[in-house]
Amino acid sequence: MGKHGKKYLAAVDKIDRQKDYEPQEAIKLAKDTSTTNFDATVEVHIRLGVDPRHADQQVRDVAVLPHGLGKSVRVLVFAQGEGASLAREAGADIVADDEETLNRIQNGWTEFDVAIATPDMMGKVGRLGRVLGPRGLMPNPKAGTVVPEEHLPRVIEESKAGRVEFRVDKTANLHVPIGKVSFSDDALYDNMAVLMDSIKKSKPPAAKGTYIRRVTLTTTMGPGIKVDANQAQMMEASE
Repeated sequence: MGKHGKKYLAAVDKIDRQKDYEPQEAIKLAKDTSTTNFDATVEVHIRLGVDPRHADQQVRDVAVLPHGLGKSVRVLVFAQGEGASLAREAGADIVADDEETLNRIQNGWTEFDVAIATPDMMGKVGRLGRVLGPRGLMPNPKAGTVVPEEHLPRVIEESKAGRVEFRVDKTANLHVPIGKVSFSDDALYDNMAVLMDSIKKSKPPAAKGTYIRRVTLTTTMGPGIKVDANQAQMMEASE
């Protein structure tokens, strides 16, 4: 295990490792203990009481964060004909409606953050799975990124505004960004509240016992801060 620098160790000293902080406290502390020279990302890490080995205990959904993520999101859309026209009008950065773009992606080009597709394009998109899948860019109906062409404007707008996908990993954890250190405390609180609500609504019927077991807030390269899981589940975003 590598040694931590003085900044990190000083940040850790500000945190009571035995305490489960109230969400507002944790957000303020996360900002105070950010050690980077750039505008770090604030992340929520959540331990769930599910067994990801079972198909009926998968947790996967999206949340539209009211204050966005604080970064420019490049959206690529796989569509053709009228769908391609709608995507361009809605502000898609790239529209993959030709073999040249599909071949570029197949050869490893992935300079975009979100990929959306219409159902009629999935036959062609399928061959790109080896490139898109490992990068979390493969369009998927469960994630709301395979949609009829008439829904493209809404999904493109949401993606650019702060639409985040969460998916439980093999260790039953979620890792989701909720904004930047430069955000106000209230903006981060609202984003976290919307995320927690979406996660609660995504509880699989087959999950037994305590669903949200542990919540931790952190920043890029910053120390983890334990959040009271019960209070995190009761968070409500401002109107």
